[in-house]
This record gives sequence, structure tokens and C-alpha cells, in this order.
Amino acid sequence: MNVTNTQNTAMQTAQTAKTGAESTLGKDAFLKILVTQMKNQNPLEPLKDTEFIGQMAQFSSLEQLTNLNTTMNTFVGGQGSASLTDHANLIGNKIFWEREVNGQTESGEGIVKAIAMKNGELTVELEGDGPKLPINTIQRIEKYIPQVTETV
Repeated sequence: MNVTNTQNTAMQTAQTAKTGAESTLGKDAFLKILVTQMKNQNPLEPLKDTEFIGQMAQFSSLEQLTNLNTTMNTFVGGQGSASLTDHANLIGNKIFWEREVNGQTESGEGIVKAIAMKNGELTVELEGDGPKLPINTIQRIEKYIPQVTETV
């Protein structure tokens, strides 16, 4: 088997895998290159263990970086969606909210103690026994300044 032919096949596989919008090699393309390389290796001179382990380590690193990137995009709200960090400034502020429940309008106010995301929906958690509210129920936001009472 010609080594040049193996390299050309791997390069062709890499080029066909570069069809994404960003034209970057992802973990699927890397795996295809690795499989192509193993299929076309010279049986008399197989891939050395250290080379194979190195390539698998690279693949594992690539996969972990891809997973980390996905997680970070979810956290900071990639793709134009609202995120936790977009609304973190609400914590400690007073909000006024209004929502409809069973055809009745409910409203109230409270101090935001936390912002949470579950199944892609942002909710506001209020101090005390206040309800957990969808972010879109907020009608007004005020800077909260606690009342100080003097004792004589």
C-alpha cells in the first residue's frame, strides 16, 4: 500500500468533513479521519500504540471541549435566547409582577433572591414565601433600598 495514497484519502475525508458553516473540523470529522487512517494502514507497519493512544487522547480532548462549549453556550444564552447572566442584575431588586391564573389576574411584588432556568424557561425566585414566576410576568423593576429604622 502506498503511504501517499493513505494520506490523500485522509485529506479527502477531512475536506469532505469540512462542509459546516464554519468550515472547521469537529469530533465527527476527526473520528472519520482516524477510521480512514486505520483502514488504510500498512499491515506490515501498523499504527504504533503511542501514535494511536495520542490520537485517541486528542479525540477525547476535542469531545470534552465540544461538550464544554455547548454547556457554556447554554449558560450564557447563545443563539439569541435569554440567559441567566442576562438577568443576574435583577437579584436584590424589587419587582412588580402580574400573571393570569385560571382566568384571574394575580399581581404582587417582591425582592428577587434568585434566577433559575429549567427546560429553557427562566424563572424568578422571590424572598420569603413568594411564588416562582416566569421572567415574562415582570411588569416593573425598582432598585431595592431597605428601610432603616432608628432605635432610641
